[in-house]
Amino acid sequence: MSDLFEDPGPPGNAPEFTVSELSGAVKRVIEGEFGLVRVRGEVGRVSRPASGHLYFDLKDDRSVLAAICWKGQAARLQARPEEGMEVIATGRLTTFPGQSKYQMIVEDVALAGAGALMALLEKRRAALAAEGLFDAARKQPIPYLPAVIGVVTSPSGAVIRDILHRLRDRFPRHVLIWPVAVQGANCAPEVAAAIRGFNAIPPGGAVPRPDLIIVARGGGSLEDLWGFNEEIVVRAAADSAIPLISAVGHETDTTLIDFAADRRAPTPTAAAEMAVPVRLDLVAQVEDFGARLARGLAQALAQRRQRLRDLSRALPRPETLTGTARQRFDLWSGRMGGALAAATARRRARFDPVAALIRPQLLLGALDRRADRLAGQDQRLRGALARLIADADRRGREGKARLTAAEARLEAAMTQTLRAREGRLEALDRTRASLGHAETLKRGFAIVRGDGHVVTTRAGAEAATALELEFADGRLPLVPRPRKGKAPPPGQGSLF
Repeated sequence: MSDLFEDPGPPGNAPEFTVSELSGAVKRVIEGEFGLVRVRGEVGRVSRPASGHLYFDLKDDRSVLAAICWKGQAARLQARPEEGMEVIATGRLTTFPGQSKYQMIVEDVALAGAGALMALLEKRRAALAAEGLFDAARKQPIPYLPAVIGVVTSPSGAVIRDILHRLRDRFPRHVLIWPVAVQGANCAPEVAAAIRGFNAIPPGGAVPRPDLIIVARGGGSLEDLWGFNEEIVVRAAADSAIPLISAVGHETDTTLIDFAADRRAPTPTAAAEMAVPVRLDLVAQVEDFGARLARGLAQALAQRRQRLRDLSRALPRPETLTGTARQRFDLWSGRMGGALAAATARRRARFDPVAALIRPQLLLGALDRRADRLAGQDQRLRGALARLIADADRRGREGKARLTAAEARLEAAMTQTLRAREGRLEALDRTRASLGHAETLKRGFAIVRGDGHVVTTRAGAEAATALELEFADGRLPLVPRPRKGKAPPPGQGSLF
């Protein structure tokens, strides 16, 4: 045991480091040697915590490198890292002493070539198509002549000038421009916000709501147009309640917003041509329709005029049809004056004898008698009505008194019945108590139980193997005894 506590001797020449000193030295070496590096690898395990920082892994078939992109830099990345993407990350290497590991602080992420971009694009297209965002049933018809057109594009590019120039040549319309970035990290969120912003404008407000939306951008490389392949833009286009035309890139360029839009235009100029018809063509067409209508009306009137002339030849002359009626009218009109005078004289002759019989005094006397009779009847009716009201009031008071008396009798009868039932119940309870076995046991009796059952005969007691007596204050078991005729089994005895 003494060997364990022997002096180990003087220390060697190797310096001693603390853990922090050694970690700091390793950190300085790694950051000095790898101040700026570009690493190509596949993205794995992407994490986006609430802090806004971006954590992901870069890996190949043999190694894994942890990578971090701080919140401010993550918003400016060219490509958003997603699991499975092959990227080229630019940044610097450093260490994290808290976990004794080295990691890469990423400043920029770019997709590793067009092949990787196309693979990612095809994967995203298949996923969105599986959700039904590209179904033909979701497509809306483009309005024939929209009153207001909303354009989502860059305000400083040639695209907006081409669209406005084409609209002015074909059919001038009211145009709302929503300026957005059409390239870079801000492209996708700004385009999606513009589409949703146009849809959020209420109808009839201070700002007119567009009847049609055009999302436009000029041609470019796959990387330049990548913002229109982002999922946020595709979902905004698919959810748009306003019909949308996608005019991104040239005719050979294809982005995912083209599949979600209601119509795809090969160029921004073609989108303007799809949006409105040619005004001069419409004017010429209207004039042609007007000329055809005028010719048709003139021809129809001429045909009906000729038909009327043909039919009029078969009709007799109007003078022939009305001659007899005119003659008959003249005859009766000549006789009407004398007939009216004769009829008036006959009516007056019958009226004069009757008028002489009617005297004003007789008429006034009859009216006075009728008035007196009506006054008498009114007095009688008023008296009868007062008697009816008084009689009804009296009957109401009598009925109320009878109802009160019946209520008192009912309450007294119920109280008497309850008391009688209570007395009968108490008598039955006393009878139950006096006839119960507990009262009988208190008077000196006992209950005999054999093998758990009540025994009432001597034979039953002799047949039981165990007896028990129950008294008023408890039970008393008796010592078990063997049954009759059965001797206890003999013991084995000694073998020697």
